[in-house]
Amino acid sequence: MTAETVAPAWMHEQITAEQYDSWSEEQCAGIEIVDGMVVVSPSASKRHNRLARILANALDAAAGPDWNADTDFDVRLQDVPLTNRRPDVVVYRADTIDITPTRPEHVLLVAEVVSPGSETTDRIVKVDQYAKAGIAFYWRIEQAATGVPLIYTYVLDPATRSYRTGDMFTGVVKVSAPFSVEIDLDRL
Repeated sequence: MTAETVAPAWMHEQITAEQYDSWSEEQCAGIEIVDGMVVVSPSASKRHNRLARILANALDAAAGPDWNADTDFDVRLQDVPLTNRRPDVVVYRADTIDITPTRPEHVLLVAEVVSPGSETTDRIVKVDQYAKAGIAFYWRIEQAATGVPLIYTYVLDPATRSYRTGDMFTGVVKVSAPFSVEIDLDRL
């Protein structure tokens, strides 16, 4: 006798924005919705979470009163078909903190910490989705074998809705626009 796991029906059907909005936070944790279909994300490693938290804390401190930086919540890229992404770090307008869902026009920057298994999605798919949604800045943090994180930055070209490559940093990020921030990610 074998035990079979039966996946819930919603994992095999396209989800609408209305359906997703009716789910609890617990149901939405650990998943993203891409073109209406549920994508289950494995739990991140401690190192991954620590990188994201260090980055979010530094960005939040540098952002001033007009911007917040947080981790682990949905950004609604489009309603039909529903696409919700859950970036590792989001810098968003402080005056939109109580607006749900968070939309691209509320967001200044998203950052993704690349983990084994998310390389293609974080390097190609999300870059394209965030750019098409109009998010001004995208940062990709790679966890190098040396232990020193590599940070790749991208800046949106609004005319083409695509990113152009910005600066690349190793371990310490020093950015002056749109706000001044210095982040030492070597402290892991």
